[in-house]
Amino acid sequence: MRCAAGMRCAAGMRSAAGSSSAAASSSHAPVLRPTRAPLPSRYDRPVTLTTPSPLGSSTAASAASAASGASAASPAPGAAASATSDTQTTGLLAPITIRTLQRWRLEGERFACLTCYDATTARWLERAGVPVLLVGDTAAEVILGLPGTIHAPLDFLIQLTAAVKRGAPRAMVMADMPFLSYQVSEADGVRNAGRFMIEGLADTVKLEVDASFAPLVSQMSRAGIAVVAHIGSRPQQTKRRGGYLSTGRTSADAAALLDDAVALEQAGAAIILVEAVPAEIAERIVSRVSVPVIGCGAGAACHGQVVVLQDLLGLSDWQPPFAQPLAHLGLSLLAAASTWIDRVRTSNLGPHPYRISPQELADVDRTRPPGGPGGHGGGTEGLPARKP
Repeated sequence: MRCAAGMRCAAGMRSAAGSSSAAASSSHAPVLRPTRAPLPSRYDRPVTLTTPSPLGSSTAASAASAASGASAASPAPGAAASATSDTQTTGLLAPITIRTLQRWRLEGERFACLTCYDATTARWLERAGVPVLLVGDTAAEVILGLPGTIHAPLDFLIQLTAAVKRGAPRAMVMADMPFLSYQVSEADGVRNAGRFMIEGLADTVKLEVDASFAPLVSQMSRAGIAVVAHIGSRPQQTKRRGGYLSTGRTSADAAALLDDAVALEQAGAAIILVEAVPAEIAERIVSRVSVPVIGCGAGAACHGQVVVLQDLLGLSDWQPPFAQPLAHLGLSLLAAASTWIDRVRTSNLGPHPYRISPQELADVDRTRPPGGPGGHGGGTEGLPARKP
């Protein structure tokens, strides 16, 4: 879902409406065991996260108090001021499955989906209550720094998918089959999809397809693989099409998209993902299929919405109009790195956590006196001669 030179999709997606959910953080609450109750509620009980302000910020406490109308106590001399902010958030109560998404579709409940590429981020997204995580081939760009999604290595994506599932065991983890992992032959496609399920621990597997891939989708479905049929703009086709283009903007293209969605559902697709199409066409796709539809720049009619996490967090230099940043972590990273550079330069590292008793230290100095036998005093005397 990411275009070359760090851009997802083409400028032709201007008509797509943006919709995404902000990811909130929660506390390190104990992990609850999955229940056997059929399709339990999507969210756990609310928990409170107390977030300390950055170290050394003398204004954070007073700013927080001013915002809440409370008066801040003066920090003790020499002590770094701190502030806390309480954020109500929710986590996933039980594993998210295809049945869960189907129930939400029938109940009209919208759900969020975000890309994710590592266990740590996955853990926080699950704590925030994000039910679906896509380990996209966009990892080629945002993780490996490659120029396009077609460069995503199969084995690498399998490893990332397993990492995300370990970090978010309750979320539905969607694997993304990379370029040429399923287009060469149907046997290769089924085999590689199976690797994502077994080695990558994936719950679903996404393919960029049209109606011509219906036989492959049918084979995968018969094998027990939950297929996500990705239609509309297909980034793996950019070389053939000459760029990342939106689709469904002519009557012929729109009719083809509708036919694709119906054919792929009939072949056994469990989910349809629609990228970069007019909202009106996505709405018609939703009305013609009986499976959940996830949109990526496809308007608000879709049951779920997915965007690239780096766009949502303000880590990318450019974002499509449907994935405008809800945070600016790039600037936060820059500030934190600059602060760390300054602290290292000034040896302002805080209290050292590791201690040695005076007796042990005296023994070290007695047995290894500075500059004496066995001690080099920072020089090279006493070192064995280097072999030629």
